[in-house]
Amino acid sequence: IQSFFDLSLPELAAIYELMHEAKVFLQFSYCADGLNIGVNVGQYAGQTVNHVYVHLIPRYKGDVENPRGGVRNFKESLVPYDI
Repeated sequence: IQSFFDLSLPELAAIYELMHEAKVFLQFSYCADGLNIGVNVGQYAGQTVNHVYVHLIPRYKGDVENPRGGVRNFKESLVPYDI
């Protein structure tokens, strides 16, 4: 399935359940202070792989000077992305 919006309700529920399990794991095992959740839908939203995937990114106090804006300023890009 290419788009998050093409998922069925049972598929969305399964993803949501898995995200909750991953949240517990990340907080317990890695002491994450927060999490970012991201889904890119479409080329102009940054989707570079044509299937659904959800980013669940652990965040930590002090990992960036100002966390406002989520992951936008989290780190430099590892590869150049051209549309």
